[in-house]
Amino acid sequence: MTVPVCVIVGAGPGNGGAFAQRFSRGGYRVGLIGRRADPLSQLEYRAPGARSYVADATDAEALSAAFERIREELGPPSVLIYNASTRDFAGFDQTTPEDLESAWRVNTLGCLLAAREVVPDMRREGQGTLIVIGATASLKGAAGFLAFCSAKAAQRSLAQSLARELGSEGLHVAYVIIDAVIDMPASRAMFPDRRDDFFAKPEAIAESVYFLSQQPRSAWTFELDLRPFGERW
Repeated sequence: MTVPVCVIVGAGPGNGGAFAQRFSRGGYRVGLIGRRADPLSQLEYRAPGARSYVADATDAEALSAAFERIREELGPPSVLIYNASTRDFAGFDQTTPEDLESAWRVNTLGCLLAAREVVPDMRREGQGTLIVIGATASLKGAAGFLAFCSAKAAQRSLAQSLARELGSEGLHVAYVIIDAVIDMPASRAMFPDRRDDFFAKPEAIAESVYFLSQQPRSAWTFELDLRPFGERW
């Protein structure tokens, strides 16, 4: 029996690690792609059988080499989770053209590059799932988040175009909007006085993402909106 393969681009602490653990428990071989080796090696311990590959999501050559190794060592991916993102939180006066381009390259260009690596194999199989991790910024621009919001909006539009084009070929593309502060040590340090239920739990988010990967094609979700129960929206 062929073991399914899940690749997480932008693997790191928080959601990336939780995705790796959940898909590992679900019987997947997991490929972890990120820019730094040390954080990836730590995630390998948390997700039995996971293997890490160092690459920048915006570097087409490096990303292609990582996916080639994954295909050789794990097999062709049946699930792609694009989790790479930026933290370009600045307003108009502080945002440079370079900041805007960098945010777009990580959130949107990298997503396209990753999709180009997995879609050919998925097409041959007539099935596969691409899940893009987004944010509320993709739907509404906010003051002080100029580069981030514009990049996330472009990312969502890309995902929607992919879903409409690839869906008829049996490929499920889903976009996950997360409106929350993720429960990680860095976030806790930023909000030391917040209650525990203010934070979104990576493990809970991972359950929803795993659910998307298992949906029958007669009832696919394109857009899934996730937030803690107390979050205002």
